[in-house]
Amino acid sequence: MTESRIKRLATTLMDATTDKDPLVQEQIYNALCHLGESEPEEILNSCDEYLRQHDKLAYPHRVIILKAMETVVKNNIALLDKSTAKVVIFLASNEMTKSKEVIRDWQQAASDVLVAVGQRFINKVMEEVLTKFQPGILPHYFVMQTFANLSVSNVFGMVPFLNSILGTMLPMLGMAKQDHMKSVFCYALQHFSESIQEYLANLDKAPDPTVRKDTFSNEIFSAYEVLFNSWLQHREAKLRLAVVEAMGPMSYLLPSEKLEEQLPKLIPGILALYKKHTEAFYISKSLCQILEASVNIGSRSLDVQLDSLLGTLHPQICAPADPAVPLTVKNHTEVLRCFTVLACSFPDRVLAFLLPKLESSNERTRVGTLLIMRQIINSAPSQMEIKKPFILSSMKLPLQDSNNKVKRAVVQVISAMAHHGYLEQPGGEAMMEFLVRQCALPSDAPKKQPPDADDLTSDSVQSISVNTLFLLSTTVDRMNNVLWPYLLEFVTPVQFTNALTPLCKSLMSLAVKKQEEGENASLIRYDLNANLPSPYALTTRLLVVSSQPYVGDCRGAAALRLLNVLHYSVHPALEQLWSKRVPLLVEHIEENTEKSLSQKEWEEKLLLFLQETLAAVADNTWICHFVTEMCRQLNSYNGFPLEKNFLYKCIGTTLGACASKDLVQKQLQELLETARYHEEAEREGLASCFGICAINHLEETLAKLEDFVRSDVFKKSVGLFSIFKDRSDNEVEKIKSTLILCYGYVAVSAPKELVLSRIEADILKNIFQYFNTKVLGIKVETKDLTLKLCLIRSICMISQAIYNGAKCGDFVFSRKAELVAQMVEFIKAEPPEAMRTPVRQRAMITCTYLVVLEPHLSDPDRTELIDTCLAGVLALPPPEPAKEREENGGDASHKEVLYGDTLSALKDLLKSLLQRNLTPHGLQDMFAHLGPWIKSNKEHERQRAVEVSAALLEFYLSKLNVSTVIPFYNLGVLIALFSPRCSDSLASVRQDAVDCVYCLLYIQLCYEGFARDHRDEMVEGLKALKKGLEEPDFTVLFRTCNNIAMVIGKRVPPDQLMSLLLAMFEGLADPDKNCSRAATVMINSLLKERGAVLQEKVPDIMSIIHSKLEEVDEEHIRKAAQQTVYILASQHKSVVVSSLLGSPLPFDSHTCAMWRSLATEPTLASRILEQLLEKVNSDVPYKESKSFPLLGSAAERVATPLPLAATCALYEIMSAPESGPAVLGLYPPLFVTLLLRLSCTVGVQLPKNLQSRERRRSSSSSGGGGGGSGNHGPASRSLQPCSCAVETLKVMLVRGGSEEVARAVGSAGGWELMASAERHHDGIAVLAGAMARHAGPRLPLIVKNLIPTLNSVFDSQRITTTAFFAELLNSNVVNDLILLETMMDNMTGRQKDACTLVRMLALRGLGNIASGSPEKVRKHGAKLLASMVNGMDDKDDPHNLVALEAMSSLSKLLDHLEERDIQSMLLHIAIRIRPFFDSEQPDLRRSSIVLFGNLTKFSQGNCEVFFEQILNGLVTLLLHLQDPKPEVVKACKFALRMCGPNMGCDGLCDMFLNHLREDRSLHYGEFMNNVCKHLMQSYPEMLNRLILTNLFYFKSNWVDIRAAAPMFIGFLVLHVDEDQCQQVDLDQLISALNLLLKDPVPSVRVKVAETLGRLVRIL
Repeated sequence: MTESRIKRLATTLMDATTDKDPLVQEQIYNALCHLGESEPEEILNSCDEYLRQHDKLAYPHRVIILKAMETVVKNNIALLDKSTAKVVIFLASNEMTKSKEVIRDWQQAASDVLVAVGQRFINKVMEEVLTKFQPGILPHYFVMQTFANLSVSNVFGMVPFLNSILGTMLPMLGMAKQDHMKSVFCYALQHFSESIQEYLANLDKAPDPTVRKDTFSNEIFSAYEVLFNSWLQHREAKLRLAVVEAMGPMSYLLPSEKLEEQLPKLIPGILALYKKHTEAFYISKSLCQILEASVNIGSRSLDVQLDSLLGTLHPQICAPADPAVPLTVKNHTEVLRCFTVLACSFPDRVLAFLLPKLESSNERTRVGTLLIMRQIINSAPSQMEIKKPFILSSMKLPLQDSNNKVKRAVVQVISAMAHHGYLEQPGGEAMMEFLVRQCALPSDAPKKQPPDADDLTSDSVQSISVNTLFLLSTTVDRMNNVLWPYLLEFVTPVQFTNALTPLCKSLMSLAVKKQEEGENASLIRYDLNANLPSPYALTTRLLVVSSQPYVGDCRGAAALRLLNVLHYSVHPALEQLWSKRVPLLVEHIEENTEKSLSQKEWEEKLLLFLQETLAAVADNTWICHFVTEMCRQLNSYNGFPLEKNFLYKCIGTTLGACASKDLVQKQLQELLETARYHEEAEREGLASCFGICAINHLEETLAKLEDFVRSDVFKKSVGLFSIFKDRSDNEVEKIKSTLILCYGYVAVSAPKELVLSRIEADILKNIFQYFNTKVLGIKVETKDLTLKLCLIRSICMISQAIYNGAKCGDFVFSRKAELVAQMVEFIKAEPPEAMRTPVRQRAMITCTYLVVLEPHLSDPDRTELIDTCLAGVLALPPPEPAKEREENGGDASHKEVLYGDTLSALKDLLKSLLQRNLTPHGLQDMFAHLGPWIKSNKEHERQRAVEVSAALLEFYLSKLNVSTVIPFYNLGVLIALFSPRCSDSLASVRQDAVDCVYCLLYIQLCYEGFARDHRDEMVEGLKALKKGLEEPDFTVLFRTCNNIAMVIGKRVPPDQLMSLLLAMFEGLADPDKNCSRAATVMINSLLKERGAVLQEKVPDIMSIIHSKLEEVDEEHIRKAAQQTVYILASQHKSVVVSSLLGSPLPFDSHTCAMWRSLATEPTLASRILEQLLEKVNSDVPYKESKSFPLLGSAAERVATPLPLAATCALYEIMSAPESGPAVLGLYPPLFVTLLLRLSCTVGVQLPKNLQSRERRRSSSSSGGGGGGSGNHGPASRSLQPCSCAVETLKVMLVRGGSEEVARAVGSAGGWELMASAERHHDGIAVLAGAMARHAGPRLPLIVKNLIPTLNSVFDSQRITTTAFFAELLNSNVVNDLILLETMMDNMTGRQKDACTLVRMLALRGLGNIASGSPEKVRKHGAKLLASMVNGMDDKDDPHNLVALEAMSSLSKLLDHLEERDIQSMLLHIAIRIRPFFDSEQPDLRRSSIVLFGNLTKFSQGNCEVFFEQILNGLVTLLLHLQDPKPEVVKACKFALRMCGPNMGCDGLCDMFLNHLREDRSLHYGEFMNNVCKHLMQSYPEMLNRLILTNLFYFKSNWVDIRAAAPMFIGFLVLHVDEDQCQQVDLDQLISALNLLLKDPVPSVRVKVAETLGRLVRIL
């Protein structure tokens, strides 16, 4: 019986192999394998029987069964008995050969079964398969393939059969006519040969150690003859490749003499295939095996074949391998192996063939040849040993090759040579020089390459060379003496500059190795290496390149580290200093980046290091050699301006340390004679050098400058240039420019005590003399920009020198005024329409230093200077727009920087002038010049002027030091100048204007006697307002200007108020409309702040105000109008309200603004609000249209006009922030009235006459014409009664101090819910919850006012009030406020309400007591429980809404009820809710399951009875863990956690508690496996009941539950004890599963197949 069931299961699964879904097929295969694990023989026999009986089953389905058989055999091979093996072998053999045609998948699967069985039963397999392998009859394709695969998988078992197989097979070769048969014979011969080789290689382990190669040689040779002579010539490419693949392994087994005899034909035959096949890998692999076999027998024939071999193989390497095609890469490897075999046997001839190829004109030939050279250098070292000089000499031509791919190949050859000692030979140095040259290739971005993907950039050659150099110097020990100190020769030549970083790193590594060998002192042996650069040259070079530390892959750090290692060779005295200083310099480079490093600071550090080095050496001879070497290197830096500039500074520093005055003068003379004056960097460098030198040699420096002008050299250059007239002036002026600059640097650098006396007598005199000027006129008639700029800079440096001099106070600079006048001339001469040169900037910087020197400038000179500079900078046209800037590129960004620097120079100059007169008068004077620019109608002029003003005021404030309290008489005028600019059309002007007002108010506070560091809270508030000025949003600007005005109003002294107001009124005529508007705002704000002005205002009549507002849409008029309305209303409250209520609906924006103005004062606002509440309640909220409701369709409700207008008015007043106190006072009546108003407007229409207006409003607002402050028409708020009521309630809460309530309702989406007819009560609940949380103290009066409405005639009002109370009961606040009993009684009273929704909400409220006032539940337990049970039994409840609410509420109440109250009802409730578990409504499923979970707490008394209920629900709960709704899954998790402790199984209880936590994701399959394990351990007798319940769910509508049910059964079966199996009606179960196996959803079928595999446990 059992057998038949296993067979039945297997049959069911095999029947299902026809399933088209691949996942189901996969699972059927797995299930069959699973059955096979427990009963391998039974399953294999069943499969055999099934396949025999179902002869017509299509082969794709047979494949699944055969694959399962193969797996079962493989996994259980040791357990199989012979009889089963025979059955399987016979079946597989038949399946494999049933069809004479080749059907690959099917026959392959059968063949794989035979190969699997052959692992243990090789003789049985061979016995069967050999019956299909008869002499003289061509075998089946897969018979041969099976033999081949067996020979590989079971070498020792199969080789003994090969002799007879080969004997039978050889005659068949001639019979094979079809290509696929020939291919399979080749495949077999290849694998036979490989397995024979493996057998022979492992004879010690073989069963028959007497087997020899010659056992098979003759047969293999016979086969070889057919393959080579016949099949290799076949036109089918695949066959030829199969033949070639076989011939490689066969060649090892051929008799030696036969192989020797065949080689003259074999090798040409193989080589010929290269022309026929693009894919050469198999040919090359086979050829390599043949060559190895030939070499093994010491063949003499290879000699003759060598030329053709080399000639054919060489092009294979020359064709580049494509990494995307792996076989091309493998082919290269095989061909290189061929070259290795040949090079080991014929080194001379191989080299003689290869080396001439290095001279080929074809790039691929050269690259390929170099690749082969690298291979044989590495793989045939002993044969190449004596060829080294020959190979090295042949590399001369490749070293000169310019092709990047060739270069790269050469680098790889050099690397191989280094490892094998070639580079120690003569000629090795040339190889190293080549490598260093490649390291020095430029590594910048490559130019556009042609679209040849093979092409390499020089960048990749450079990077591979750098890596190679580093590896050779660090890892190849034999290279140490080759590279050290030879590599030092490449450090100083400029052509190797790009290679410096790798060179320094390599040298550093080598030097450290030398030091470890104890060669510290004699690190560089100049006696043995005449070509090495001197210590002076090395030091100069490494120091200079360090000045640009991030160039060339961060060469600075590498150069400095190398310098440090060479300290002993440079000078013995430097060890201590350098070992301390150099690491600090390197650290500074590494801590910074190219962007963050300050170049000036870095150069100063290096020059200080140089100074310390010179001081440490303290040897004048050494210093003289050093400075001479520095000067010698100058010319080599002609292409490197930055490095050359730094070298000049080094020369100046070294000359400064030089004790020999003659040498100093000689070198200075040489520098002046050889300088390239037309280069700016060189002029700067030379001048810096003179300046630095003058620190210690002032006399010599000045003398040398004077001598040079008088010298023949200078005159000759002037004379020489005069021949070429055009060049002459230019070049001479460049020389003069440089000399002038030198004087400037000397003045600013030399010791002040020495230089001051020389400034007017020598320095200025000489500067002027070069220009042949009058004594003080400095009238430079030159167009040369360089000369002009050098003159300005030099005078600037001279001014700095005087300013910084110790006797500055005593020094009177008599030429100051003239120099200032000259600078003014320079500025005036600049073109006004553009800024092309830095003349303005430099001239202003110079004036900045000049004006602070004594004597004072005269007033006219001062005025001239200020006006010229302002006009020269502020009037410049604005910069180009961003788009043009992008097109002009670098030039535009350079102009931008120049403009910024010039503006900064202007600010500094004006500050410098202001510093001389730091008084209110001085400030007034400065703004007299700036005023017209600040009010300019050109944006760019205003922007610059206000920016400059802000900088000046900030400076004034920072320098102000008030000793006596004096009036700041012009505060009002200045504030009026800037405050309207806070609303300028330019954001930057607005920001700067605030800064100006901020500074002015602090200046005022200082003059009032406050300390300068005093912080005034109001004034500080201005800073925070700046954020609001970034965007040009009128409302933000309006508010910000208002706030600024409030600050000004509070801080301006009374005596300045009128002057401020008068000046402000002037501002109304400002050309910028924004600023005029801002002036209005500020005037109004000031009037409010200083209320006295209001008494002079006369109120206007309402209609005139309205018409004025319609005529002119100006902000200041609107403000004034609102002010007037407020005054009117404070006198004529009722008239104003009635008049405004009479305005047409919807209110236009002007009417709205007038309403809002009534909120200004609390008492007035309160009275107006009361009056409007009265209007809301004085009429019914809506009227129903005449057609009465028919067939349940509701009548149309239309809003009444007066309550609607009053609601809109309430909104407008309460939307004004000032209405807060009034709203607070009337909070309860406002809240209740608006809440009830809202409940009565849901679904209410506008009157007909207003509907068209509302449509116009919504279309205009959606079209962008919605009213803001600037809209003459209606305001953009909706007039719909419900939206209107919602907005009004919302604004009432905000204004009544309940912002939190409004915010909480908004974020929960409550307002939208309230406006929805279906969800209105949910919105009310959100509101009630927010009120309970944030407005508790307000509730008693609200509740009191709401209770009467529970009996309202309007359903909507009863629903709203019940929903509000229900949610309040959710909060403890009702208990705290002693409202609980009242509200509970009111809720209980609503249970008979005619409206279903009211009944449901009443139950919700009673349930909410559990969370709001849990301690009161026990007291009212019986009453509450009765309400809930009544709710569940509600008859008038078609959609189960009341029942659902009753279940949810009961769940909440259970924790707090008396046990005795529940015990009596427990079973009734449990049975009542059970049908809901599988309800189509997710809410019902969730609530009933949660309630069931909660009921388990009370099951102790009725333990057994309730346990039965748990068992009834267990399967349902476990399956619904796969419910499509997450909330139901959550409920099931909860219920199972609650049931766990009552099930009497600790393991199950722990699992439910651990795995079913809400926050934890569930791996359902794993979980169910464990659950079933515990169920079957604790309740094995429940097996049948559980299975039957699961069978019910096979018909479930939910796919996941349909899939879970069979899985559940599968796991139960997996864990049940055998003695319990008889419970199960297996036939019923298998039938049900069989039926489900036809389910349309694949995932269900997969689970069924899985379970069928498991049923083996209970059979």
